[in-house]
Amino acid sequence: MLFRSRFHDRIRAGEVTTSVRRWRAPQAKVGGRYRLHSGGVFEVTALDPIVEGDVTAEDATAAGYASAAEVLADTGDPEGQLYRIVFRYVGDLPDPRAELANDADLDAAAVEAIRERLDAMDRSRAWTRDALRLIAENEGVRAPDLAARLGRETLRFKTDVRRLKALGLTESLEVGYRLSPRGVAFLEADAR
Repeated sequence: MLFRSRFHDRIRAGEVTTSVRRWRAPQAKVGGRYRLHSGGVFEVTALDPIVEGDVTAEDATAAGYASAAEVLADTGDPEGQLYRIVFRYVGDLPDPRAELANDADLDAAAVEAIRERLDAMDRSRAWTRDALRLIAENEGVRAPDLAARLGRETLRFKTDVRRLKALGLTESLEVGYRLSPRGVAFLEADAR
């Protein structure tokens, strides 16, 4: 679950504690912890399907907006179900993925281990190297645009990119993705 940078300081300060999103399928879960790309972790404490009339002035304030209308204008996919997500800021917890992502010192064994993991992901359908190269060539491009270039459905593409992120190969940006230093080093080694 991503937030624009303009909300990050207010989330960390405990001023923004709610979000209203429109999703085809929930992109968060109660108890799930999610990272702000500028640092810090928040935890979802409630996630409820709602209708537009359920969005209150209090929701708007808790979401960092001036009005319910402003919230509804910024909810995402117009085809999706509306959800109210309540969360609390947990703190600036260490992110083992960030440490891994910054480790670009790959020896032959590390390169082979990454290859094996990617090959396992590719068993039913080869996609990992194509996704990595696409992200390398299109840093900061929206996920729906990248997914379309690969002929993929957006939500499935995002899930796959999270799998690459778990290996330390990609990083999420406010819009789109980029390869991590580890991802760049791996692609260079894999091409040799």
